[in-house]
Amino acid sequence: MKVSRRIPAAALAVLALSAAACGRHQAELAAPARTAVTVRTAVVERITESQPIDVRGTVQPGRQAFVSSRVMGPVTAIWVEAGSRVSQGQKLLQIQPAASDGQLAQATGALAQAQAALSLAERNYRRYQSLHADTAASDLELDMARMDFERTQGAVAQAEGAVQAAASVADESVVRAPFAGRVVNTLVELGDLAAPGRPLAQVESTAGQQMYLVVREADISRITTGQTVKVTVDSRADLGTVEGTVEEIVPAADPATHSFTVKVGLPGVLLPTGLSGRAQIAGDEKERLVVPASAIHRRGGLELAVVRAEDGSARTRAVTTGRTLSDGRIEVLSGLDAGDVVAIDAPGPVADGTPLEVAR
Repeated sequence: MKVSRRIPAAALAVLALSAAACGRHQAELAAPARTAVTVRTAVVERITESQPIDVRGTVQPGRQAFVSSRVMGPVTAIWVEAGSRVSQGQKLLQIQPAASDGQLAQATGALAQAQAALSLAERNYRRYQSLHADTAASDLELDMARMDFERTQGAVAQAEGAVQAAASVADESVVRAPFAGRVVNTLVELGDLAAPGRPLAQVESTAGQQMYLVVREADISRITTGQTVKVTVDSRADLGTVEGTVEEIVPAADPATHSFTVKVGLPGVLLPTGLSGRAQIAGDEKERLVVPASAIHRRGGLELAVVRAEDGSARTRAVTTGRTLSDGRIEVLSGLDAGDVVAIDAPGPVADGTPLEVAR
C-alpha cells in the first residue's frame, strides 16, 4: 500500500511566513542604524534678476603720441628708454642741428636786409612828402616813394615770419615730451636719420586710462554716457572689480563686426596698455534658482547637493550650477526645485537615507 507524502497547503504557508520573518530579523541585525548628521539648512529660492552681459575690451591710454620732428639729420643723443617716466617738455632725444641752424641764420640775415631797405624807403618817402609840399616833386614821384615804402614794410613782415618758422624748426632739433606720461618705445637708434614725419618715440599718458569695450549693436542701447559699469582685468585678479564710468560712446559702428566702441574710465589704477578685460552690463530680467555656495559639493567632476527630505533623511542629487551672484549665492540650473531644503554645511555628500538633524 502506498503512503501519500503531500504536505498540506496551510503548512507550507506557515513555513514560508516563518522563513520570511527569520530573514527580516537577520537583515535588521546585519544592517546597523545610520548615525544622524547635524547640519544647517537653507531653502532653494527663486529670484528675479537681470541677466548680466559680458563684453570684452582692452586697456588703452588716455593720450598717446608718436613723436616726430620737422628737422632732418642724424640722431645724436637719446636720453630715455622704454618705460621711462617723463614730464611735459622733458627732453627725449636730439637731432644734429646744423641744417636747421643754417636755415635760421639765413632767415635772420634776410630780415636784417629787409629792415635796412625799409629804413631807406621810409626816409625817401618823407623827403618826397616835403618836396611835394613845396611843389618840387610831382604826384607820380610821391606815389612811387610811397609804394617803395609799403613794399619794404611787407618785405620786413615776410622776413620776420621766416625767422619765426626757422626758429621753431631749429627748436625741434631737441625732441621733447608733449605731455607727462611714460615712454612706450624709442623707434630710432643713435646715428639713424631723422626726417620730417618719421616717428622717433612713442609716448603715452599714465593718467586717464580707459578700457575700450566692444559692444554688439543689439546691446548698445543698454549703455549710456555716465553709467557705472564693473570692470575686471583678466591678468590682474588682485585688483578685483573696478568700478568705471562710461566716458564716451563712439557713435559709428564697425561695418565689419557691427559693434560699437565704448570707452570706460579706469580711475585709481595704472596698467600696461593692451591688457584684456571685461565688463558687465545689465541684461533682461530672468527668474533663477539660487542656493548658498556652501550647499554645492564637487566630486570627480560632478556637482552634488544634499537635500533634506520631508522625513528628515538625506537625498543626494546631482545638480548643474551657473554663475555666482554678488552676494555669494550660486545659481542652480537643474537638479533642484524652489522650496527644496538643502544642507549648507554638510561635510560632503551624505549617503541617502542618513537622518539629518537641523542645528538650532
